[in-house]
Amino acid sequence: MPEADLSLLFVRPLNQLGLRYLVSGSVAAIVYGEPRMTHDVDFVIFLRDEDIQQLVASFATPEFYVPPAEQIALEVVRPAKGHFNIIHVDTGFKADFYPAGRDAFHGWAFRNAQRMEYCGEPMIVAPPEYVIVRKLQYFREGGSEKHLRDIRAMLAVSNEQIDRAVVEDWVNRLSVAAEWNRAQSEA
Repeated sequence: MPEADLSLLFVRPLNQLGLRYLVSGSVAAIVYGEPRMTHDVDFVIFLRDEDIQQLVASFATPEFYVPPAEQIALEVVRPAKGHFNIIHVDTGFKADFYPAGRDAFHGWAFRNAQRMEYCGEPMIVAPPEYVIVRKLQYFREGGSEKHLRDIRAMLAVSNEQIDRAVVEDWVNRLSVAAEWNRAQSEA
């Protein structure tokens, strides 16, 4: 899985810094579903002020593009939908970072994260229920069918790992029931 290999370019430094993160998005969907091409890895991350400088210093090499610490700090305090990215220059592979909010869904995801090992490196992956619900939200926002395909693949490959009651609870709380019904009806 080349995407997971490339993801390690970002996972290793995060582990070395001891930052709290979750691999989410397409790479997490690949972990629980079927391989597919992707050009990025998504991280949900907790960052304190002191973590920002360490993060920038860790990636401030010719190998990576990293935004200035001040820009990251602005994204971290954004009330909703904060986002920044770091790019591996040689491959163009990108890490999208989404600062974790203090909402109940992020809290649940971090408490239920899956610790996995890939190529000898620990990797903290968002629980499949979180990945499914986030993909339902992304589908609602952008309409891309890839999110529904990812969900269907996850249900086909990892169905026994997925707690449907948890999915249903968050689907109802976050108002994505129509999208969930569509994902299941076409499965």
